[in-house]
Amino acid sequence: MHSTEHTDRHLRLDDIEDARQYERSRQEFRAHVMALKQRRRIAVGPIVTLVFENRDTIRFQIQEMARVEKMTTDAQIQGELDVYNPLIPGPGELSATLFIELTSEIGLREWLPKLVGIERSVVLRVGPDGDEVRSVPEEGHAEQLTREEVTASVHYVRFRLDPAQVGAFAAGPVVLAVDHPAYEEQTELSEETRAELLTDLRP
Repeated sequence: MHSTEHTDRHLRLDDIEDARQYERSRQEFRAHVMALKQRRRIAVGPIVTLVFENRDTIRFQIQEMARVEKMTTDAQIQGELDVYNPLIPGPGELSATLFIELTSEIGLREWLPKLVGIERSVVLRVGPDGDEVRSVPEEGHAEQLTREEVTASVHYVRFRLDPAQVGAFAAGPVVLAVDHPAYEEQTELSEETRAELLTDLRP
């Protein structure tokens, strides 16, 4: 049952507009996605940000990539769909892109070796009892991103919540934390963000 619900959210070829069609709707769709991302972007401490993805944020990513790289064939678009569809959360799931926000070479050299394993160190603490849901790296992307001695600056992670945890998430509070030995930070989700993410968790 779960998997069919999940694919219902997946993007298909005909969800992706061709170039001329997309140019006409792009400004409006871009504004919509930027507003979405603002509610879905959460900073945890000074250098880690998570953006919780949904069908629209992923469609935007594919449309923009097709636009920049001038993809015109179904096969090219299908290739992108195969890569990005797994990042769309199914009911009971949250899916996020984790960014280590460092722009300087010195910062990257200092932090990327320290933060190995960060993709398994993100925790949602849901409800008054702080029930913990730990991040799971996205399988398809995990192998190419992680080295033993240095981590990547972008990771894809997923959180799976059972129905009781979804209820606790709705009731709040919800804290998003990183409990990595080299980086321990946390932040409480705003009511607006919690309401937004419940649209992913609920069928």
